[in-house]
Amino acid sequence: MALSVPGYSPSFRKPPETLRLRRKRVGSLGAAASPGEQPEPAPRRAALAAGLLLRPFPAAAGRGGGGGPTAARRNPFARLDNRPPAAAEPPDGPPRGQQEAQGPFLDSNQENDLLWEEKFPERTTVTELLQTPQGSFSESDIPSSESTELPVDWSIKTRLLFTSSQPFTWADHLKAQEEAHGVIQHCRATEVTLPQSIQDPKLSTELRCAFQQSLIYWLHPAFPWLPLFPRIGADRKMAGKINPWSNDETLQHILMSDWSVSFTSLYNLLKTKLCPYFYVCTYQFTILFRAAGLAGNDVITALISPTTRGIREAMKNEGIEFSLPLIKENAHEKKKASGTSLEQREEQVISDEDEDESFSWLEEMGVQDKIKKPDILSIKLRKEKHEVRMDHRPESVVLVKGMNTLTLLNFLINSKSLIASSGPQAGLPPTLLSPIAFRGATMQMLKARSVNVKTQAVSGYKDQFSLEITGPIMPHSLHSVTMLLKSSQKGSFSAGLYTHEPTAVFNICLPVDQVLDKETVHEELANCGLHPKTLDQLSQTPILGKSSLRHVEMSDYVYNWRS
Repeated sequence: MALSVPGYSPSFRKPPETLRLRRKRVGSLGAAASPGEQPEPAPRRAALAAGLLLRPFPAAAGRGGGGGPTAARRNPFARLDNRPPAAAEPPDGPPRGQQEAQGPFLDSNQENDLLWEEKFPERTTVTELLQTPQGSFSESDIPSSESTELPVDWSIKTRLLFTSSQPFTWADHLKAQEEAHGVIQHCRATEVTLPQSIQDPKLSTELRCAFQQSLIYWLHPAFPWLPLFPRIGADRKMAGKINPWSNDETLQHILMSDWSVSFTSLYNLLKTKLCPYFYVCTYQFTILFRAAGLAGNDVITALISPTTRGIREAMKNEGIEFSLPLIKENAHEKKKASGTSLEQREEQVISDEDEDESFSWLEEMGVQDKIKKPDILSIKLRKEKHEVRMDHRPESVVLVKGMNTLTLLNFLINSKSLIASSGPQAGLPPTLLSPIAFRGATMQMLKARSVNVKTQAVSGYKDQFSLEITGPIMPHSLHSVTMLLKSSQKGSFSAGLYTHEPTAVFNICLPVDQVLDKETVHEELANCGLHPKTLDQLSQTPILGKSSLRHVEMSDYVYNWRS
């Protein structure tokens, strides 16, 4: 008779005993198998009896047993449950036997690839990811459908890196005559049309002059020793630079007065449709002013990003009507930015009543004087935390339309928060960037340089040519350069685009009141200084959303792009 031991269970079996029982069970099953089949090893039979899914043996696969009873083992690190359900196969996919016949020898890396493709069927290859300018992409970063034109990108680029199998030597060492012709062509807004393919780009004077023309932009203010773009997060680059206006109020007043004249001049050019767009870059936010007819809008628009609750409240106090395009509004709670609607006031009254009722139980207990209630300011901040939460984010982008942009102009000129009061940017007016000349502007040139390198290939080494362009690259310059490269590189090149991130949100699609006629837009903006094809692109409705172009590849005169 067995002794009763505390905590001992008669049904408990040690692991060796469990394996011994399974071996016996597998042996009885193996005896019933057909005599023509090769017996399985004992450990494998035990594993099969335990319900584990194992790979077929190479010998079994060589006999054409891809459709045998043993299924290919899944990657154990793919999910916590190592036993996939029987219904895990897609309904429209091939049966299990065909899948095994196609690839009976799947190692763990191949299994990982299959799982990756199941989860991300439209992912790009590793080679394409390595060729992108940024480190990684989000799940929505997929190649676009093939197109002969790029989508409009309203963000400001800080760097472009083009690579091609054709040399870029034509972009180096422009002659004095070619440089002068390029400047004159820009000032006179000369339209240059190049052939689809140029046989010898280095000998093409027309190409070199057009390249010089596409690199020109206009800037105010201009100080050669100070980098005036970007302004957001530029304190470290400006630290230690000479800024005699930081402690001189008289000099600050002069700089601001001169800046106001230039800003007003740009707005007047925009209003008369002689300037297509321009940027105002402050140390806190960036503003994009667009003329009527661009981006599908029939009125002047201004996008401000990123913003804070303080800026939005100041704009409300000045009577500027604006909207937050990325904040979804309910049909029953539509609000105007210039004031609080009736429904919001009702909700505010109801919330105040709830707040009073929430402390009524203290009076019933008679301890209302002993417990400190939150003050009015704390309650107000708690109610408005959702507004503060979106500050400095893309969702805080503000849209100003129509005549409210003129009120915004006056607000910016008179606002003291437009200029930093301390730090390296103290007393420095915002940067004005424009594709055309305006009062007080300085002509600037994007920096371009070409590099030739040797890259390793299967048969040895091959030449890889690159062209790098740096500076505040505006949308018209990006389009002009890609048009030139289409001709000079025989319709084959790739490009990495580096974006000034606070401006990527300018690609959102704005609500359009009416569909504009392209011919009417071209007639009204014919004298804005842009190439007709560039103007046609900028008049399109943006489709990139909060992202921007990151990688562009052209093959046989067809674009593929990633955002």
